[in-house]
Amino acid sequence: MPGPGRNQPCPCGSGRKTKRCCGQQRGPAADQLARAHVAALCKETIGDLADLSDHALDILWESLIDLPGLDYSMLVTLPTLIGPDLQRLRESIQDDDPDWGWDALTAVAQQIDTPQQRARLADAIASLRDQQRISHRLAAYALLDLNSPSTRLIGASLLEAVAVSVGAHRTPGGLQIAA
Repeated sequence: MPGPGRNQPCPCGSGRKTKRCCGQQRGPAADQLARAHVAALCKETIGDLADLSDHALDILWESLIDLPGLDYSMLVTLPTLIGPDLQRLRESIQDDDPDWGWDALTAVAQQIDTPQQRARLADAIASLRDQQRISHRLAAYALLDLNSPSTRLIGASLLEAVAVSVGAHRTPGGLQIAA
């Protein structure tokens, strides 16, 4: 039997029409909101990169690799279930064998690279910038990276998160997690 029509009273008993009550999703999806948030943060800071030389931009690009090591908030959230790709990545980091884990890094990065993950990292970057722990230019470049198809910062954050989780690196606060 079909549910109530849009203009029928909502079955929850509120007295409102179904279209204005339960079960009716309105507005943009969570992915769209996250992408828009990253784009807005990027747009407000992009002017900080305006007059930089190619060499200065290259330095900022190389600095993205070190950014996740500054603060715990810069680490991506790892999947709660350890699949074969994540396990292979963990083992390659424990064994310090970067060639063996490259395919696993690519596969896990594709799994965790979501608009929400990028928005969370963008907020962390803005916070570090506001606390003056990173420069405005580095923050602008990192936000530009997150607002693009690039996976440089996501990959660096993933590597650091896995390295911390297996005890190969200390947390940004200096603690070492027992693997």
